Amino acid sequence: MPIPEEVTGDEIDKDVRQELQSLPKTLAEDVARNLVMVARLLDEDPEAAYGYSRVALRLASRVAAVREAAGFAAYASQKYSEALAEFRAARRMTGSVELWPVMADCERGLGRPEKALDMAGTPEVHKLDKAGQVEMRLVAAGARRDLGQLDAAIVTLQSPELASSSVQPWTARLRYAYADALLAAGREQEAREWFAKAVESDRDGSTDASDRLAELDGVDFVDALDEGEDEAGGDRETTSVQDEADGDKDGDKD
Repeated sequence: MPIPEEVTGDEIDKDVRQELQSLPKTLAEDVARNLVMVARLLDEDPEAAYGYSRVALRLASRVAAVREAAGFAAYASQKYSEALAEFRAARRMTGSVELWPVMADCERGLGRPEKALDMAGTPEVHKLDKAGQVEMRLVAAGARRDLGQLDAAIVTLQSPELASSSVQPWTARLRYAYADALLAAGREQEAREWFAKAVESDRDGSTDASDRLAELDGVDFVDALDEGEDEAGGDRETTSVQDEADGDKDGDKD
């Protein structure tokens, strides 16, 4: 697959670069450039990222960072069985538990929420850092929702991290998941409060909490093109329309 000339491979993390030192120099550079492309495209074009990850995997399947990158590319492309296999391989190579939450979420993707819940109760979870433990909580709550256990999902998300006023990288997603679970359970007023709290903490726009909040407030923003304007001076205006809120809206996987 083509790689832009400006991509040198030096853009990768220091730890990954160190792993690649076990390879011949030219091969290490090729693998690094493909890993850079995976990272760049993972969010905007998962299928393209997956393609680059497969190239890297063919070149260096015995490097843990490559297996992990291949796992995340497959995960983003909803190839959960393949992602789980790659994450397991990376974990065997490193002995690290940091991939445990995303491995559990792969089980959800494969339609095995019970397995995800089993993983949430293992000793590995206690070895995770705070971010990993919050991620595991999100996955477990999602598994509860998969099983139709809304009240249990809400209880699962209730934690010191949720109650804390401190804003951490995971805060917006945790508050959003809690609001979404409340809404699914019919607790609309509480859901509104938590969507508002999610908006307050969502500094990088990682959720659509503001849209969900507007929806609950009965506000819909519509882009309308004024047909009366000629082509040379046609302006696009934005109109705010007040409507009744449209009930529950399914959120993304927690």
